[in-house]
Amino acid sequence: MDHRQLERARRLLCQLQEKIRDRLLAARSRQARRFARVAAETAADTIYHIDRISEDVLVAWLDRHWPKSWPVELIMEGLETELTFPAGTPVEKTQWKLIIDPIDGTRGLMHDKRSAWAMAGLAPQRGARNNLRDIVVAAMTELPVSKQWRSDQFSAVRGTGNVKASSFDVRTGKRSRLAVRPAQTIDFHHGFASVSRFFPAAKEWLSKFEEDLWRELGELEPGAEPPPIFEDQYISCGGQIAEILHGHDLMVLDVRPEAFRVLGLRDAALSSHPYDLCCELLLREAGGVIERPRGGRLRDPLDTTSAVSWAAWANPKIARRVRPVLHRLLAKTDMG
Repeated sequence: MDHRQLERARRLLCQLQEKIRDRLLAARSRQARRFARVAAETAADTIYHIDRISEDVLVAWLDRHWPKSWPVELIMEGLETELTFPAGTPVEKTQWKLIIDPIDGTRGLMHDKRSAWAMAGLAPQRGARNNLRDIVVAAMTELPVSKQWRSDQFSAVRGTGNVKASSFDVRTGKRSRLAVRPAQTIDFHHGFASVSRFFPAAKEWLSKFEEDLWRELGELEPGAEPPPIFEDQYISCGGQIAEILHGHDLMVLDVRPEAFRVLGLRDAALSSHPYDLCCELLLREAGGVIERPRGGRLRDPLDTTSAVSWAAWANPKIARRVRPVLHRLLAKTDMG
């Protein structure tokens, strides 16, 4: 695709996600009590009734609106068979791979606690060699809770250095431009910086890891007053990225796979997956940093089961401050 076509793909992904959002808003008024029912258990994750609603909308929309001249393979949790568009296209004949998480943050949304995000990343088809570095177009759209009037949307084409952002009033349908402003400070005091630990498994290890990190960074001194650094356990990678794009958060570290490995736990379902990070392009285009905790770009395969560790910072300066300490602490885990 040339830039004009990539721009069209960006708009299409935004339109798809808006359709998912609108369908969920309509369904909530009729069947919100059913949202939290378990629909299926897969190797990737637990599938809830709310997920099934979004998946049905997604497949129908792609079948109707995705350009037939751009044959694409869909990668999404919950799929039991290969799915391509136009329907029936052999995977080896597709030109593109589309990895999607229709609802990233299902648990918060289904209990009407906190907004979730529809996420999508488009990459040239490379078969089993595809990884997160291949994504050239990304979009994510906020799926708001019932008391929330605003839905934000971010999207970008790789290499443009430009993230398009808007807010949508779900009451009136009015759309407004939205500023993308990752923070530029290197000072964590009175700011938000989080180490993800959403579930009971490995929480003690992760808490100690975080304390060690702050101690090595000179923020936790014996006998000194605890530093005013806050955390936000937002159970959505899309939501965490959005908080950095808004300028609210300075850092997010997700090293759960590292913790599970050290503790001998096999809990890939409780980790982030490639579809949760399919919009990492947005943070990089906005001038932030997102990478593997041990260094280097995210290059996890575009599948639904791989466990992904990741580190994100609002700006390169704060990344340079934390990165050496993070690498040192992870190296210690390899030595037992």
